[in-house]
Amino acid sequence: MQTHPDNGLRPAPRKAAREALTERAQETAPAPGATPAFDSRAFRQALGHFATGVAVVTARGPGGEAIGMTMTSFNSVSLEPPLVLFSVARTAWSLPAMLAADAYAVNVLDGTQARLSDRFARASTDKWASVAHRSGAHGAPLIDGALAHFECAPWASHDGGDHVLFLARVLRFEAAGAGEPLIFFRGRYHRLAGADL
Repeated sequence: MQTHPDNGLRPAPRKAAREALTERAQETAPAPGATPAFDSRAFRQALGHFATGVAVVTARGPGGEAIGMTMTSFNSVSLEPPLVLFSVARTAWSLPAMLAADAYAVNVLDGTQARLSDRFARASTDKWASVAHRSGAHGAPLIDGALAHFECAPWASHDGGDHVLFLARVLRFEAAGAGEPLIFFRGRYHRLAGADL
């Protein structure tokens, strides 16, 4: 008696394909209770959907030199006492100087200052070339044309994974009565548009 190849002695081609796919899925699926691989790049892109303002945080280095870095990780924390928060990457060249500084200034950038944001976002020794600024009451540089300045003293620093979280107490502040903010959204700069809601 001749045996048909699909009579149960071996799977039909379509059935075999399904079984092979099932086996591969079982091999690649995380074990029960295991955490699936975390896509850091996708996570960063998702965070980019939260629109933020842009600030340059400044201080003085150990030799009195001006230092500054662009960041979107600036938040208000408390009114009593007046506290704000920003974070600095552990890989940042200026991190040791920021940790040692006795004063900071948060300069909230105006919508016309995108190039200034780019300048302070890069590691460079000539960030301050042709940048108009003055020293605040506590020494940290205040950038001309910014929408607001917050002069701060260190309050605390905390571990934040691949960043260090800085809590700072606001000692003085000033805000412009006009102008629009520079906004960062989905990896690009934007300006406010349209009427208020």
